[in-house]
Amino acid sequence: MTTLKLFVDCADLGAIKEASARPDVHGATTNPSLARKAGVVDYRAFCKEAAAASAGKPLSLEVIADDFEGMRRQAMLLAGLAPNIYVKIPVSDTEGTPTTELVRELSHQGVKVNVTAILTLQQVWSSAQALKGGAPSIISVFAGRIADAGVDAVPHMAAAVSLCREQGASIEVLWASCREAYNVVQAQAAGCDIITVGPELMKKLAGFGRNLRTVSLETVRMFRQDALSSGFTL
Repeated sequence: MTTLKLFVDCADLGAIKEASARPDVHGATTNPSLARKAGVVDYRAFCKEAAAASAGKPLSLEVIADDFEGMRRQAMLLAGLAPNIYVKIPVSDTEGTPTTELVRELSHQGVKVNVTAILTLQQVWSSAQALKGGAPSIISVFAGRIADAGVDAVPHMAAAVSLCREQGASIEVLWASCREAYNVVQAQAAGCDIITVGPELMKKLAGFGRNLRTVSLETVRMFRQDALSSGFTL
């Protein structure tokens, strides 16, 4: 079974730098949505700083253009920041037009592409076809959003992994939109190569293997302290 790699998913430069220094964290991803929430004003400057903070480990940076020519230009700009950069290209534009041919072009020009916002197996297959024979690449399947749609993400992700394995070893499958710590176990079971985890959720991974009776007692004590602090009476 593939050894699952942990990537931190955030736009906090300090968190990226801290995580990149850890031997158990293998890379980082970010996107404009996270950057906006983090208060980033200059996205280009942020991308440069994130590239420096990643300490040479894989870092996925996303384009912001919606037109293909803009995506192409921005992809080349981001890829030129550092050799460890993967460029996140959405699986389609906002009108639903697939980016498959752009992904194929960039990948075969040596750009490490991370195809993002993928949910369907058809999208996995077409993206893998485009990436086959190109530079090392990542296919990000949004398992959390798949589960939110009422679909069991584990067999879905396992099928995605199988499709990508047929195309070549240079394509890695990433479990995206992680919702809870147990998703790490599920991603491993599905055979994924990578899972992205936010900084707060990453802290919870330290609790794996804890005695459940101990956790239960801690929970009771926490509830009791909260009740006392509230000043409530019955």
